Amino acid sequence: MEFGIFLNGFVPGPAAHDRPSEHLALMRELDLAIKADKHNWKYAWFGEHHSLTEYSHMSAPEVLMGYVAGKTERIHLGTGINSLSPRKEHPVRYAERAAMLDHITEGRFEWGTGRGAGSHEVASFNIMDTSSTKAEWDEVAPEIVRMWEQYDYSFQGEHFTVPTPHNILPKPYGHSHPPIWMACGNPPSFAKAGSLGIGAIAFNFEPIFELKGRIDAYKEAAANPVEVLGDYQNNNVMMTNTVICLNDRKRAREIAMNAGLGYLVTLVNLYHDTMPKSLDAITWPQPPIALGQLGGEEILDEVIKAGMMLCGTPEEVCEQVAAYQTVGCDQVVFGLTGGMTFEEHLEMLEVFGDQVIPEFDKNPEHSTAVYRRNAQGPKYPSHNNPVPADLRHTVIPESAILPLQQ
Repeated sequence: MEFGIFLNGFVPGPAAHDRPSEHLALMRELDLAIKADKHNWKYAWFGEHHSLTEYSHMSAPEVLMGYVAGKTERIHLGTGINSLSPRKEHPVRYAERAAMLDHITEGRFEWGTGRGAGSHEVASFNIMDTSSTKAEWDEVAPEIVRMWEQYDYSFQGEHFTVPTPHNILPKPYGHSHPPIWMACGNPPSFAKAGSLGIGAIAFNFEPIFELKGRIDAYKEAAANPVEVLGDYQNNNVMMTNTVICLNDRKRAREIAMNAGLGYLVTLVNLYHDTMPKSLDAITWPQPPIALGQLGGEEILDEVIKAGMMLCGTPEEVCEQVAAYQTVGCDQVVFGLTGGMTFEEHLEMLEVFGDQVIPEFDKNPEHSTAVYRRNAQGPKYPSHNNPVPADLRHTVIPESAILPLQQ
């Protein structure tokens, strides 16, 4: 099992309306990704949201990923998620940016996709019916792969067109193309992702064992995919949750019992109106209820037992992580936790990364890198490739390039 962090540009309270504070919050999130790279974390996912005050100020994740790529060596950087409506942006731009990120990360880019998570957000782009984005995703996603692979790409579709042949540039870095993922919520979407041979990005607001049916639906479909979307199958279920892992057990549990932990969830319930609310259904501006208000620490123990939160020392959290392995998660990702200081987030990345991750992730190579390396060849060969087949993966010597630049 692999591990990652989820960065979303969370800028709570008055800071959301103060530009210096907003800047500090965004830069600190980038520091977390850079810190994670040094402590065994394999993935950093960057949210993409629009006009969601406090909840997410990360509207241009590709820009931030470029910054982080230059300061990291091993961690993979993924879009979580790149919503694909052509009414938001022409699909050629999605293909171009993903391929460029693949280059500057030298193959460390993961392309997470989806439809958009709420009516307020998509209305920023004059999309007033969230159900209409499903057909758009179905049309756009496979065409991005064609854009990456063909030198004479053209398309006449229902939602977008490229009327005459064009060479969409750059092509992805190295062998094949970035791993493809899709945001999933209900069992049919898990099965859809599995049947397309792409990874599932999921979010956990319920007891972990209740997710087993969704993961099973994915794995059953992935065992015999109907048609793999890209050149290779990315057989992966990623699940997000909350972790408070510190050396100081008392402090970790204090954070878990505090109302600050639930504030972010009230914003999720406010903005993500295309998915079920959390079990408490508390929606901003209604104040969150702290676990401490519901009773003693036995309430916290029940929440931990249900797998809805990981909390405690590294030894305790190791036992809690095992539940995710039991239900079949391939990757577990943790978002920023309300109520923790920046320094405590840094400590958590180090403590969890050094003491928990090695117990579960024994392979130094990313699973998606293995899948990509084993790709057999382009799914959509170009009819007009100007480069001979035996030279397409040949590195041109610098001596041959320099005269062209003089």
